[in-house]
Amino acid sequence: MNDTIVMIGGGQASIQTAEHLRRGGFSGQLVIIGEESHPAYQRPPLSKKFLAGELPVERLWLKAPAFYDTAHIELRLGLHADALRRESREVMLSNGETIHYDYLVLATGAAARHALVPGHDLAGVHTLRSIADVDRIRASLTAGQRVVIVGGGYIGLEVAATCRTLGCEVDVLEMTDRIMNRVVAPEVSAFFAAEHRGKGVRIHTNTTVSGFTAASSDPGRVGVVHTMSGETFAADLVIVGIGVTPNIGLAVAAGLACENGIAVDEYCRTSDPRIYAAGDCCSHPSARYGRRIRLESVDNAFEQSKTVAANLLGGHVPHDKVPWFWSDQYDIKLLIVGLNFDYDQVVMRGDPAQRSFSCCYLKHGELLAIDCVNNSKDYMAAKALIANRATCDAERLADPAIALKDTVHAT
Repeated sequence: MNDTIVMIGGGQASIQTAEHLRRGGFSGQLVIIGEESHPAYQRPPLSKKFLAGELPVERLWLKAPAFYDTAHIELRLGLHADALRRESREVMLSNGETIHYDYLVLATGAAARHALVPGHDLAGVHTLRSIADVDRIRASLTAGQRVVIVGGGYIGLEVAATCRTLGCEVDVLEMTDRIMNRVVAPEVSAFFAAEHRGKGVRIHTNTTVSGFTAASSDPGRVGVVHTMSGETFAADLVIVGIGVTPNIGLAVAAGLACENGIAVDEYCRTSDPRIYAAGDCCSHPSARYGRRIRLESVDNAFEQSKTVAANLLGGHVPHDKVPWFWSDQYDIKLLIVGLNFDYDQVVMRGDPAQRSFSCCYLKHGELLAIDCVNNSKDYMAAKALIANRATCDAERLADPAIALKDTVHAT
């Protein structure tokens, strides 16, 4: 196969697709177009060790620089794909160049949401999605500063833990009634809230930001965060962590079907059979969950890249993996397997006070998902049980002395 395959997006999904293609014997031209000047890198450490200054930038690279030469992968970095001409199979780049493709992979990722309120463009108001974002934050992040974090999800809480460890005063403003509201049960939210408060982080729920105003000493820099209730928070630095939006502008302009991301079928093909998509930017049909889903995770980008590569190599491989996620906050590792859509029962395994437990989500007895806090044994066992759609005995499930695999109903 001597076609030219072009990948738009310089992150995990692109580089893994290219690697799987080469491993599968693809001998044609591979081109990766990335907006950032950096080669593909890990994003999870950005809010943790890299923000804390404990990890040099070179340790973020997904592949050593020599890999691209050895694998004959052409990197076109610092360039934006301005448009697609699907009829002629061409990509127009921001430097005026046009690149032809036989097949195209859209791995455009997602962009951090901004708090679009008055003052959002003041200096000192940041989002955290890239190396450049962290560089800007670290340039003014010092012990004793007042850091206000907007959003109590994974990113907000990971940043809160890092900033607190660095000696900053930290306030987290969450608009819903509990942190991590969208992804975990109230019991897990309560555990993490207690952990953060125990470290000195101030968490404010049911708090919606209405705007930012400048510091009296510097009219161009943020100094105060205002909320809908009228409460104010002094801030030397604001970090907005309110989620991401998929980068679908290129796909929309090219007339590709989009639905909460670039819509792909079970083979990761878009509505154009010459174009595939993978990673945070796309939504796919899930037979396991009976709906179209879009996942923001390293695992999903990796698994979809395998599917894309296999199908570009002539396979007919569907994508329907059970997803998993993780978050590190202080010395706590949260591992999540599955998606807790429409659960009707929550079973706790272990005591949160011991800082090692699991929260199981069931529907009609079937184990849909599990949150494992400092509990890798349950995490490993749950991956197989959830994939096999196991039903569990709730009473046995609640006993942490019984191995998770031994809670399954006999068939």
